[in-house]
Amino acid sequence: MDVCVCCHRKQRAEKQFNPMTEGVIWKQLLYFFFPILLGTFFQQCYNTVDAIIVGKFVGKEALAAVGGATGSIINMFVGFFTGLASGASVVISQYFGAKAGENVSKSVHTAIALGIVLSVILMIGGYVAAPYVLTAMDTPADIMDDSLTYLRIYFLGIGGMLLYNIGTGILRAIGDSKRPMYYLITCCVTNILLDLLFVVAFGWGVVGVAVATLLAQVISAALVLGALMRSKGMLYQLRIGSTRFDWRILKNILKIGFPVGLQTMMFNVTNVLIQASINGLGTDVVAGWTAYLKVVGILGMFDTSYGVAVTSFSGQNFGAQRYDRVRKCARVGLAMSMTTIGILCIVVPLLGRQILGLFTNDAVVVEKGLEIMNVIIPLYWTSICHEVLSGAIHGTGDVKIPTVITCVGICVLRVILVLAVVPLLPGNVKAVAACYPITWSVTSTMFVIYYLRGGWMKRQIAANGFEEEKAA
Repeated sequence: MDVCVCCHRKQRAEKQFNPMTEGVIWKQLLYFFFPILLGTFFQQCYNTVDAIIVGKFVGKEALAAVGGATGSIINMFVGFFTGLASGASVVISQYFGAKAGENVSKSVHTAIALGIVLSVILMIGGYVAAPYVLTAMDTPADIMDDSLTYLRIYFLGIGGMLLYNIGTGILRAIGDSKRPMYYLITCCVTNILLDLLFVVAFGWGVVGVAVATLLAQVISAALVLGALMRSKGMLYQLRIGSTRFDWRILKNILKIGFPVGLQTMMFNVTNVLIQASINGLGTDVVAGWTAYLKVVGILGMFDTSYGVAVTSFSGQNFGAQRYDRVRKCARVGLAMSMTTIGILCIVVPLLGRQILGLFTNDAVVVEKGLEIMNVIIPLYWTSICHEVLSGAIHGTGDVKIPTVITCVGICVLRVILVLAVVPLLPGNVKAVAACYPITWSVTSTMFVIYYLRGGWMKRQIAANGFEEEKAA
């Protein structure tokens, strides 16, 4: 990415204090992290409440329909496009850290334009492809109709989710993690109320859950875009009339975002293969897997929040040429994440039966969920280095080699395990579950090696024309 040198020099004299590039790292990281965590918690509630309500008031078939195959498909489609757009967050954070005001504004409008285009593509593509993908995944016949209904309604509102993610990415890139949290809380509460109204009161079943989710996504997008439009006088103010592509900046966004999107899509393709293996084990196992996914989301929200916080810190400090802080932030984030996830890996399994019982009253489903949980959750800490270190490296704009590491360590290896090893243990859900900690361990090890070698930092410094002598 070519940072505008003229803008950088012109605004360098400004003495405005930026806590992300000048404050105490652990304090600022926590200050930035907690709103992301709380927002992620409510985002998990967004989907978890759907599962609880349909599991309790509709049945295990509906529970499997809204979280099993449909969840994997949504993550596969949405993951690529969200990853593609995530390049904007890195670009904006670097420009903001460098105080390149004009480029921050151009990046914001380019990101929104990209989000609109991607929303249309994803809405049409997802709606049309839904039945074919569900069939390819061997979705059980007793949940096929509900799964297709939920999926198609979800994709009709996908633009709201994508634009919300892009908008919050912009706010977090400039150091604001509070407003995205407030908007997500508002939408989560709205989603819960609509779920209760449509499913419990009106008896709409899966349709009610899907419509509630669609409306909540639209509201979340409206809130975050409204906040950007009201930010008058700020570098990141959104002006509808200025929403267009700046081709130079779009190239930079795609240069960073495409590998991330490809990585995310491949990651989710492997999850689709695993879901297909789960589907072949029957509705009880699919429902147990769905409930487990909601539980593992508790750990995932911590892991992901640390990764997002480290990425934003890394981007701003790299743009400000504070390379020592990029490395320090990675170390601090790693220590915080290890401590938090380590505790959860012990506590969550102890409460597994009670937590799974929130989603279903079916004893068989709970037992299947426990089988899966007891294999994966105690070893969830093996994913930490991958999440945090990749965040620090991505923040500098280095995405190609991290993408290769993730694709090989998680995607390729997981596919090999699913296709070659799991069939040797037919009907064994634990064999499927074991694919996760094995691939996390391999990938995290590769990231530690790549990070410690340090060549990624030097390459990005040279690529941006920055001063290498400022590096620690």
